[in-house]
This record gives sequence, structure tokens and C-alpha cells, in this order.
Amino acid sequence: MGNQNVVVYTSRDCASCNQVMDLLNEWNIDFEERNVSENRTYFKELQGKGVYGTPATFVDDYRVLGFQKRKLQQVLGLREDINAEADSFNFS
Repeated sequence: MGNQNVVVYTSRDCASCNQVMDLLNEWNIDFEERNVSENRTYFKELQGKGVYGTPATFVDDYRVLGFQKRKLQQVLGLREDINAEADSFNFS
């Protein structure tokens, strides 16, 4: 998945919002932040989508509510080696 439109709705003093944005930055994903605390239009826009809390991340037509790392990876087309822990066991 290449040129996705990523929008993150945030609010003031939201630790989960910061976690989402930190992850997106770490993964070099371009995104637009829309702070609903600072812009009433963004607040109404988010409510119009049937969402009343932040963070709310929209990737094209998909939405991820809250901080859900694996869901974000899935929607963004990124992979995480889930079996890495199982491969690291030493049975000797």
C-alpha cells in the first residue's frame, strides 16, 4: 500500500494520541493531525463520522479507534514478525 491518505484526530493532553503519532513518525508514514480541542470544525467533522473520542486514525476508508498498534500495521500494509518470540526460545 503506497500513497495512503492518513488523518489522525487528536485532542489536548491525549497520551494515546501521542503514541499513535509517534508510531506513524517511527514508520515514516505521512499523516495530517487534526486536533479537535483546537479546531471546532475538526470536532464536528469527527462527530459526523460517528466517532466521539480520540485518537481516531483514518487510513483511506479504514478507521482505527484508540491506540491499536497491530491494527494500524494491518491497515497501513506493514508487517510485524509475530513469530519472532517463538523463534527466540532456546531449548538446549
